Amino acid sequence: MKERQPRSLTVATCFGLLVAIFTLHIAFTSVTNSIAFQELKRWQQKLALALSPLQSKHTGVIQCDRSHKRYDLCSINGTTLLDPTSLTLYKLQPPNFRGPSIVLKTHPYPRKTDKGAMSKVKELTLTSSSPPTSRCGVTHSSPALVFSTGGYTTNFFHAFNEGIIPLFITVNSLFSNRNVTLVITDNRDWWVQKYAELLSQISIHPIINLDNDKEIHCFPSATIGLITHGTMTVNPNWLPKPKTLVDFRAFLSKAYTNGNKPKSSNYHKVRRPQMVLLSRKGSVGRVILNQNQVINAAEEVGFDVVVLKPLINSSLSDAFRLIDRSHVMLGVHGAAMTHSLFLRPKSVLIQVVPIGTEWLSSSCFEFSAKSIGLEYMEYKIGVEESSLVEKYKKNSVVLRNPKNFVSGNWTKQRVYLKDQNVKLDLVKLKKCLKEAYGKAKRFMGKED
Repeated sequence: MKERQPRSLTVATCFGLLVAIFTLHIAFTSVTNSIAFQELKRWQQKLALALSPLQSKHTGVIQCDRSHKRYDLCSINGTTLLDPTSLTLYKLQPPNFRGPSIVLKTHPYPRKTDKGAMSKVKELTLTSSSPPTSRCGVTHSSPALVFSTGGYTTNFFHAFNEGIIPLFITVNSLFSNRNVTLVITDNRDWWVQKYAELLSQISIHPIINLDNDKEIHCFPSATIGLITHGTMTVNPNWLPKPKTLVDFRAFLSKAYTNGNKPKSSNYHKVRRPQMVLLSRKGSVGRVILNQNQVINAAEEVGFDVVVLKPLINSSLSDAFRLIDRSHVMLGVHGAAMTHSLFLRPKSVLIQVVPIGTEWLSSSCFEFSAKSIGLEYMEYKIGVEESSLVEKYKKNSVVLRNPKNFVSGNWTKQRVYLKDQNVKLDLVKLKKCLKEAYGKAKRFMGKED
C-alpha cells in the first residue's frame, strides 16, 4: 500500500493541473460567456469528486462535508459509540490502531449561517479518540441519523422546512427501507408526539432522545445532520432516485390516512365547494380583523366555510383529513400556511399577502404550492386594508417602500409581521373568491 501512495498522488496532481489549465483557458478566452462559466463549474465539480477520496484520508472514516450553504453533513463510517451525556460520538478503533486522533465539531441543524437559530442547537463532537468506556449499553443493527429539533422548529413552518422535509430528503438520499435509527437532540416531548405519524414513516425503530437518555448506544455507522434543498422544496436532481414535493405530499397522505383514500362520494356529498379559512390569534399579528364578514362573503359566493385555528397541540391527522377533502384554502401569510401541503393537487390556495411580506410569501409558499400542483392565487393587501395606515402616513416609506425601510435589517421586518393586521376589502375579495369558486367547481367536476 505504501508503494502505491506516491502514484495516486501523482495522478491527482496531474488531474488538478489539467483542470487548472482548462480553468485558466476558459477564464481568459470567455470571461463573460455563460456557457463557458457553466462548463467551468462542471469541471470544478469533477475535480472535487476526484480529490474527495484523497481528502477523506485526512480524517479516515470521520468526515464533515461543510461545502453546502445551509447545512453541514458529518459521518462516521464504522462502529460508532454514542455517549449522550457528553454529546460525543466515538469511532471505535481496533486495539492495534495507531492513527492520528481526529476531533470534529458540528451543529446538526440545516440553517448553519443563522446565528439566532444555531444558538438554540447543541454542539456535537465526533472523534477517533478512545471513549471512557467501550461497553455498549444498547447495540443497534441499524445506522444512526442524528439531528436537532432546536432552532426555530417550535414554529410549524420551520418544523417542516428545517425538520420534516430535510428528514425526508436525507433518508431518501442515504438510507432505504426506513432502516435507520433517529437520534434527536434539543428535543421537546410534544414535538415528537405532534409529528409521530410522520416520524414513524421515516424510521421503523424507536427514537432516541439524547436529552433524557443516559445509556451508551452503539451503531454500525452514523450520519450527523440533515440535507436541505432550500426553502420548502425537494429537488429531484439532487436525489439518487428522483423525488419531488409531490412525493413528499404522498408521504404525508400515507402517514395521516394509512394509505386509505376516502371514497369519491365523501369528497362531494354537498355540491358546494368547501373552503378552509386559516384563523390567526391577535397576539401574533396578521390577523383578519373582519373575519366574520370574510366568511359571509365566501358563503355568498357559494362556499361552505370551515374555520381552522391551528394550535401547538392540534392534531395534524385531523387537520390533514379536513384539508384533504376541501377544495380551497384561504389564509394570511404565516406559519399556518404550511397546511397548504395537505391540499390535493388542483385544489386552490389563496394567500393573503400583507404589505412588506411579498418576498416571504413567494419564497415560503408560492413555490411549494405550484410544485404540488395547486391552483395558486394571491390577494395582495392595499394600503387602506392594512392596520399600519392608522400608525403611519400613507406616503411614509413604511407603506410606500417596505424594501427600503427594512433595508436588510430583519428586526424592522417585525413592523410587517407582528404589528400589522388586515381588513379585507369585501368587493375586491369577492372578485378573488369568484375566480377561486370557478376553479374549485372545475376541480369537483373532475372528482365525479
